Amino acid sequence: MHWYLAALRKYAVFDGRATRSEFWHFMLVSAFLFVSLLTFDVMAGSFSARFGVGILGIAYALFALLPALAVTVRRLHDTDRSGRAALVGLLPGVGPLVLLAFVAQRGQHTANRFGPDPRAPDTASADTDVAISVR
Repeated sequence: MHWYLAALRKYAVFDGRATRSEFWHFMLVSAFLFVSLLTFDVMAGSFSARFGVGILGIAYALFALLPALAVTVRRLHDTDRSGRAALVGLLPGVGPLVLLAFVAQRGQHTANRFGPDPRAPDTASADTDVAISVR
C-alpha cells in the first residue's frame, strides 16, 4: 500500500523517475479497487450493461487516470525513455504490448537525463515515511 499512496502523493508529477515496484503496486491496487467498486456497482444496481461500467467504477477510473499517467511517464523515465513513449500504448494491436515491455524493463542504476536513481540509498530515504537509524 506504501507504493500506491506514494504514487497518489505525486498525483500529477510527471518529472523524475519511478521504480518498477512503485509502478506495479500502483497498477495492482488500482485494478483491485476498480474491480471491487465494479462488483459493488453490480450488487447495488448502479451498473450499466450498456456502458459496461457503474457509477463508482467510473468515478474511481476518472480519479486514478492522472496518477496512472504520471506514474507511467515516471516509469518510462526510469528506463531513459521520454514520457511520449507512453503514446505507443494507443497504437492498435501491438501498442499495449510494446508499452508493457517498456515499463517491465529494469531501470538504469545510474542518474540519467530525468534524474537520480530512485533506488539509490540517498534518494530512497527521502520517499519513505519511516526514518532509518544506524547505530
